[in-house]
Amino acid sequence: MKKILLACGLLASSFVVNAQQEISYEVSFPNAVHHEAQISMTIPNVPTGALKVRMSRSSPGRYATHEFGKNVYNLKASDQNGKALNFKLTAGDVYEITNPTKTVKVTYTVFGNWIDGTYAGFDETHAHMNIPATFAFPIGMDTRPRTVKFNYADKQNWKVATQLKLTGKDTYYAPNFQYFMDSPIEIAAYKTASWEVKNPDGKIQTIHLVSHSNDEQSTIDNYAEMLKKMVTEQVAVWGELPNFDYGNYYFLHDVLPEYAGDGMEHRNSTVIVQRTPKIAGYESNLLGTFSHEFFHAWNVERLRPKTLEPFNFEHSNVSDGLWLAEGFTQYYGNLLLARAGFRTSENAVQGFNGIVNSVLNSPGAINFSPIQASQYAVFADAGVAIDQRNMGNIFTSYYTYGAGVALALDLRLRSEFKLTLDDYMRALWKAHGKPEIAYTMSDLEKVLAQLTKSTAFAADFFKNYVHGKAKNDYAKLLLNAGLVLRKASPNKAYTGFGRVNFEGGKATLGQTIQGTPAYNAGLDVDNVLISLDGAEIKDQASLTTFTDNHKPGDVVEVKYSYRGLEKKTKLTLAEVPTLELVSIEKTGGTLTPAMQTFRDNWLNSQIKK
Repeated sequence: MKKILLACGLLASSFVVNAQQEISYEVSFPNAVHHEAQISMTIPNVPTGALKVRMSRSSPGRYATHEFGKNVYNLKASDQNGKALNFKLTAGDVYEITNPTKTVKVTYTVFGNWIDGTYAGFDETHAHMNIPATFAFPIGMDTRPRTVKFNYADKQNWKVATQLKLTGKDTYYAPNFQYFMDSPIEIAAYKTASWEVKNPDGKIQTIHLVSHSNDEQSTIDNYAEMLKKMVTEQVAVWGELPNFDYGNYYFLHDVLPEYAGDGMEHRNSTVIVQRTPKIAGYESNLLGTFSHEFFHAWNVERLRPKTLEPFNFEHSNVSDGLWLAEGFTQYYGNLLLARAGFRTSENAVQGFNGIVNSVLNSPGAINFSPIQASQYAVFADAGVAIDQRNMGNIFTSYYTYGAGVALALDLRLRSEFKLTLDDYMRALWKAHGKPEIAYTMSDLEKVLAQLTKSTAFAADFFKNYVHGKAKNDYAKLLLNAGLVLRKASPNKAYTGFGRVNFEGGKATLGQTIQGTPAYNAGLDVDNVLISLDGAEIKDQASLTTFTDNHKPGDVVEVKYSYRGLEKKTKLTLAEVPTLELVSIEKTGGTLTPAMQTFRDNWLNSQIKK
């Protein structure tokens, strides 16, 4: 009995200590019609010395910086009795209270009118909150728990959806700063549907579809059934669901054409914003984002590169692992919809076709490695720049580049080792994801070596195709599945002009891409085409007619102007570099039984009956 009393006493003491350390927020929406929210933050037990409070510059799931402080104003600081405290702005998003009292209260207004996975949005229909875009925080108190209380009694039928733990009426809890910042919130008159999933260990967890959309409840129920099939197929890859912290996972779904659109993964939830009038009638088209984001519940939320640990909210994390974290997720997002029966095999193949073209034909992949593509994310991931960049020549998205690595590795594991990429993902999950041990590149290589029982294969693959710029033989690998990779337009002339802007009878070039005829001829962005071998180019039809009447290897004279100066150059037409991926049956070839079996084992459902 004494032991029980002592344990209860210690537990009570820990609650008291926690409460004394707890940073608490209150949020209200008196001016939501004008996209404002009012935030108050109370910080108890402030240490001696200056107190710094700031807004974040980055957000979980984003890899570039975002200046959330620009939407904060009317900030005030006071003691627990309401007496004003002086502060100074030491950076655009950092406030320093030189002489804080033991308890400090900070209040401010935040503006939000951008509905996506990164920012915040408030109006008369809902409050859509990404935490870093909404909540200021004290520097140096990351281990302290957080609570947030929402006041919205005047909003008709609003209710809260979040992965945060409910602890009281409209009050939610996060155990620490990192968890709080990773917990998006939707408050709206949403509709919801839920279902339970049982793990192999017997644990039952609940998945919730929370939709703020102009749909009937029956549509939400039917869509949840579709998502249930997708989730089951994803569980088949990994062998189990992750252990969600409070036994729940939430799809926070906003649907309206005026929204920005996005998908953003979090530990026990994901924000999905889609630009259609409603779900009904668009169900299949919307599934791709769901498939990609839910795969992140394993890959990147728990199976994480060490370069993302801990997440830095003052700067951006430079990561070498996004080719796997995002790229492998991109690969599976497409593949698993085919396995679940929501895409045909032909749909899946066309997705692979786009991946292969990107990897084999873009300068970013030709001249840079998947790791280098990952590291460029700090400039590319929804980062805002007003100056022109050379991205077309130096960057291939780690989404598609990484998906290309996944495609090649999957096909090689199948053809060389009688294994699959699913096996590799389960091995990574066992070694790093489930125990939440962040990985390095050498860790990934080690797991591949253990799986294949070939250190030589793993070392070669990582040296050449992850750290290096070499490309796998996709044509040979895909033929195992009876898929032929070939030129899409053999012997068709190609200028390399890319996207030409035709306006007012003028044909203006965009950025030209390294290795193309246009680039080699010295043509570039803002050049205005006048004629090709004397033929005026004023619209797309005249340009198409010209290329149709020529063949690869022809040398033509280009007249163009740049900033008012007329110039000439010689351009040597090439063959259209685009590749196409088609089934061997469509080429007149024979689909062998071995090819059919390989294709079926790859693209068909993996759910054990």
